[in-house]
Amino acid sequence: MHRVTKVYGIVLDAGSSRTTVYVYQWPAEKENNTGVVSQTFKCSVKGSGISSYGKNPQDVPKAFEDCMQKVQGQIPGHLHRSTRIYLGATAGMRLLRLQNESAANEVLTSIQNYFKSQPFDFRGAQIISGQEEGIYGWITANYLMGNFLEKNLWHMWVHPNGVETIGALDLGGASTQISFAAGEKVGLNTSSIMKVSLYGYVYTLYTHSFQCYGRNEAEKRFLAMLLQNSPIKTSIINPCYPQNYVTTFTGDYIFDSLCTADLRPENYDPDDIITFEGTGNPSLCREKVASLFDFEACHDQEACSFDGVYQPKVKGAFVAFAGFYYTVSAFNLSGSFSLNAFNSSTWDLCSESWSQLPLRLPRFDEVYARSYCFSAHYIYHLLVNGYRFTEETWPQIRFKKEVGNSSIAWSLGYMLSLTNQIPAESPLIRLPMDPPAFLGILAFFTAVALLCLAFLVYLYVSSRKQRQSQHAFNHTVDSE
Repeated sequence: MHRVTKVYGIVLDAGSSRTTVYVYQWPAEKENNTGVVSQTFKCSVKGSGISSYGKNPQDVPKAFEDCMQKVQGQIPGHLHRSTRIYLGATAGMRLLRLQNESAANEVLTSIQNYFKSQPFDFRGAQIISGQEEGIYGWITANYLMGNFLEKNLWHMWVHPNGVETIGALDLGGASTQISFAAGEKVGLNTSSIMKVSLYGYVYTLYTHSFQCYGRNEAEKRFLAMLLQNSPIKTSIINPCYPQNYVTTFTGDYIFDSLCTADLRPENYDPDDIITFEGTGNPSLCREKVASLFDFEACHDQEACSFDGVYQPKVKGAFVAFAGFYYTVSAFNLSGSFSLNAFNSSTWDLCSESWSQLPLRLPRFDEVYARSYCFSAHYIYHLLVNGYRFTEETWPQIRFKKEVGNSSIAWSLGYMLSLTNQIPAESPLIRLPMDPPAFLGILAFFTAVALLCLAFLVYLYVSSRKQRQSQHAFNHTVDSE
C-alpha cells in the first residue's frame, strides 16, 4: 500500500496556435498548505491548435500521443487513476464554434473519447470564455508572485501586508486579454467588471478579452488590409516584412477565418496565390498597423481603450506574458525596460534585410522571424494607444515567461479553481497544524486554565475563612 504524499493535476492549454500540457504537483491533503502548487513538467504538442482539426477531428488524438506518453512517465503509476486531467480550449475554438458549431463539437468529442482511454481521471474538455481566460491569467500571475498569501515568522499563512496585486497582459494567437484590480470607484454597470473572492478578500477586477486581436489573427487581418488597399491583387508590398523577403499565401490562408471574413474580395478564390514582398520600413509599418484598431470610437473618453470598449485607467505594476514576452525576447529585451528602449530595438531590428536576420536573432525560424516587426509595432499600438500606457507607466510592465519554474499562463489559475486549491471563502490565517491536534492542545490549555482558576478561587475562599476565624478569636479575647 502506497502512502500518498503528493497530488498531481494535468491541464491542457488548447490555444489557437498550439496545445501545451502542464503537470502540477502539491502536497497531499493532510500536509497541504495553499500556495505550494508547483509546475513539474511542460510539453508542447506537435502541430497547430485543435481548432485546425475542424475538418478531420479524428486526427486530434494522434497529436497528443507523444506528450501524454511523457506525462505518464512523470507521474507515479499508482497515482494515475487519482490524477485529474482537464482540457481548456481558448480563442481558436471560440472562433470555430462561431463559424461551425458542429465541427467544434466533433473536435471536443474526439478529445473526450481519447482521454477516456487514458489512465487518468479525465474531468472534461471545455471551451472557456475570454473573460475566464483573463481572470485565470490574473490569478496565476498573482499566485506565483505571492500576492495572495505568504508565510509569516510563525509559519502561518497570512495576507501580505500592503502588497498590491499586479495586472495581467496575455497575448495569444487569436485573442488578447487585459486584467487588473480596478479599485472600488469604477462603475459596476459593465460586464468587464468582476468581483472575485479569494481567501476571504474581494477583488474588483477589470477584465476584457479582444477576439481577433491575438497576434496571428491580427496579422491575417493586416495582410487582408494590405491586399484590400493594393491596386495589384496578386503582388503586395508589406512594409513590416524584412527587406528582400518574399513569400506566397493562398487566399484560403488569409480569409478562411471569421476575423477576416468581412475583408474578403468580391471575386475571392480560396486557391488564389498572393505574393507578399517585404520592404523593411519600420515607420510605414507602424503607421499601417494602427489601422487594425479603431481608436476614434472612444471619442476622446478617458475610460476607453479602442473599438469603443470601456476600460478604467491602468494603474500599478503589470506582467506581460505569452506572445508579449516571446516578441520582446527576440529583440533581446525582457523584464522591465523603457518605451524608448523598446522603440529603439524595434527600429534597429526592423531595418535589417532578410539575409541579416539569422545573425541577429537568438533562434531563427522563418515563420516567426518574418513577423517580429509586425508583432512589435502591433504591441506598441495595443499597449500605448489602446491600453494607454505612457512613457512613465510603460516601465511598470514586466515582460516575463515564468516565475521560478512555473509558466505564467491561465492554465494554473484554471486548475487551482477547479481543484479548490483557491476556495472562494477560506480563513485568512491558516492553522500551522492539523485541526484535531489543534483542538486537542486547545482543550488541554483550557482545562489547565480552569484548574488554575479553581485553585485561585480555593485560595481566596480559604484565606477569607482564615481571616474570619482570626477576627472571631480576637473578638472573644477582647470581651474577656
